[in-house]
Amino acid sequence: MGNYIGKRMLHLVGILIALSFLTFLLMYLTPGDAATKKLNAQGIAVSQEVLDATRKAMGLDRPFLVQYGDWALGVLRGDLGDSYKDGQAVAAKLGKALGYTALLALGSLALSLLVSLPLSVLTALKKDTALDHIVRFFSFVANSLPNFLISVLLMYFLCVKARLLPVVADDSLRGLLLPALALSIPMTGRFLRQFRAEVLEQLSQSYVSGAVSRGVKRRYILWRNVLHNACIPILTVVGLQIGTLFGGSVVIETIFRWPGLGKMAMDAITNRDYPVIQGFVLFTSVVYVLVNLLTDIAYHWVDPRVRPE
Repeated sequence: MGNYIGKRMLHLVGILIALSFLTFLLMYLTPGDAATKKLNAQGIAVSQEVLDATRKAMGLDRPFLVQYGDWALGVLRGDLGDSYKDGQAVAAKLGKALGYTALLALGSLALSLLVSLPLSVLTALKKDTALDHIVRFFSFVANSLPNFLISVLLMYFLCVKARLLPVVADDSLRGLLLPALALSIPMTGRFLRQFRAEVLEQLSQSYVSGAVSRGVKRRYILWRNVLHNACIPILTVVGLQIGTLFGGSVVIETIFRWPGLGKMAMDAITNRDYPVIQGFVLFTSVVYVLVNLLTDIAYHWVDPRVRPE
């Protein structure tokens, strides 16, 4: 396992180097002058003298590979540069937004698992009954609706009509609930279909019928064998979803004005704040790859027969 983790960490370094280079290259090739955008964002009058001095201070007068090397060395020191818009350190902005995104991601994931796990087991046990068809229908609808439409519907019914929750999210639990619901509804639809399929596959295995014929209680078989054996594919689905939540909640955070990584990235794209965009891409890449690594390690913990390659 130690060798496997070491190899995966080396792969992680290679992936991050490639992603950082590609991100920096795309920002470099984007039309427009970065120094001009920085001065305009800070409200400074752009004259040729000021522009030349700013380009020199930013290192934009040097070759591309030298600029990338300086930025990469700064990243290794924890320096992701400064925002063009407000001059704040990108690392500090990421750290502040990370807490909000983590709270939203974990809250929506907890809601989804609390609903999808018991319902998927129940519908698998009650296969082809009215309950099964109803739950499958709603899971299909939830998985099909786009996030922005779910957000608008929730805002209309829970905020405008019922006046139960604030339209614009704040730091309180009530402010978190609406964006967490908007994220968890389609996620619950996906989880229900996938978890149900895994439980059904395990219930059809010969070890289940063999245990039943020997008089083992079905409840014991379900909790000790079926769910345990279904954990590995379920871990895969949940692990991938965690990585997606940290970088893919841009629409929800923007709609509800939740001050997380997604809203920060959208604001940076709108303002062409290149250092923040680069830091966001690099950070979310690290999170995604690390979550995949932890998921693979969890495979071995759940089922020791799974050996890392």
